[in-house]
Amino acid sequence: MQAVLMMAEGGPEVLQLAEVPEPVAVQPSQLKIRLVAAGVNPVDTKLRSRGLFYPDALPAILGCDGAGIVVATGAAVQRFKVGDAVWFCNGGLGREPGNYADYTLVDEAVARAKPAALDFVAAAAAPLVLITAWEALFDQARLMAGQTVLIHGGTGGVGHVAIQLAKQAGARVITTVADSAKADLARGLGADEVILYPQQDFVTHTNALTHGKGADVVLDSVGDAIFRRSLECTAHYGTVVTLLDPGADVSWREARNRNLRIAFVLMLTPMLRDLPQARAHQGQILDSCGQWIAQGRLHIEIGAVLPLSQAAEAHHLIAGGHTQGKIVLRITEDPVHAYSINS
Repeated sequence: MQAVLMMAEGGPEVLQLAEVPEPVAVQPSQLKIRLVAAGVNPVDTKLRSRGLFYPDALPAILGCDGAGIVVATGAAVQRFKVGDAVWFCNGGLGREPGNYADYTLVDEAVARAKPAALDFVAAAAAPLVLITAWEALFDQARLMAGQTVLIHGGTGGVGHVAIQLAKQAGARVITTVADSAKADLARGLGADEVILYPQQDFVTHTNALTHGKGADVVLDSVGDAIFRRSLECTAHYGTVVTLLDPGADVSWREARNRNLRIAFVLMLTPMLRDLPQARAHQGQILDSCGQWIAQGRLHIEIGAVLPLSQAAEAHHLIAGGHTQGKIVLRITEDPVHAYSINS
C-alpha cells in the first residue's frame, strides 16, 4: 500500500510517499480500514518537527484523524461488519501507525459509525477538533446557557467547532479572528461578537463587551502571550481552558486574585496513557456531535483538500498559520471502490 512516512525530525520535506506492507490485524477486536481520507492537524506538524511521543518510532505514519470503510474484522468484533463506514481519532503518535496511508487498523471500541450526513472528507476532518472543543467547553469549563465565552482563533480547526458547540449550549460567543473574511465566517457559524485581533486589543474589547465583567469562559488555542493576557479579561470565578503549555514564566497573581479555574485539554491523553473509559467517553462525544450534524446544527469547515502525495504541502499550509477550518488528505476518490477491491 501507499503511505506517507516521516523519515526523520525536521521540516515538511521529511514526509515521503512510499510503498509499505498492508497492516495485518493481530487483535480479535481490530478492524482493518480502507482509508478514504485523513485529517491533518497542528499536532502532526509538531510531532514532525519536534519528535514523536515514543522513542525509536521512525519511520512513522502520522495522522490521528481518519475516515474509511471496514474491509476486514477480527473474530471478536461485534459492532461493525465489512462495508461499514467509520470515523475515528487513532494512531499517528509514534506507537500505532497513523492515517496518512491506504489502510490502517483500529480497535472497534475506538471507531464510530460515520454520520450519513458527513462525506468522508468532512468526517476525516472532524474527530480531533470535535473532541477537543467538547472536552474544553463542557468537560473542563462546564459551560452553561447564559454564560459568555471568549474563543480565540474562531475560524481555526478547534475554534470553528467550539463556536458552534457553545451556541448549542446557549452561550454568548465572542471570538478573535485575523481579518474581515474570517469575521464573516465566524458570524456565520454563530459568533455574537467578533474581534479583529490585529487591529483591536482583545482584552479591552472583551471587557467592554461584558461591561467590565470579562468572559465567564476563555478557550485558548494559541498559548504564551494570549494565555497570559486572557487572565485579564476572564470574569471573577471564571475558567480559562488552554490547549497548550502556557510556559514556565506565567505570573499567576491576576488569576489568583480573580479566583480563576485554569484547565488544560490534551485530547490525546487517553490514547497516550491507555485509558479505555476516557476513550469510550470520546467516542460518545463523536456520537453526540454526529446527531447534531445530522440535524444540521453543526458544520465542519474544510479549508483545503489535497491528495495523499501532497502531505508535505498540507504541513506547509498549517505552518503558515492562515488556514481556516481543516485541511484533509483525500486518499481515494470512490468509497464504493475502496470496499469492492478488498471484499
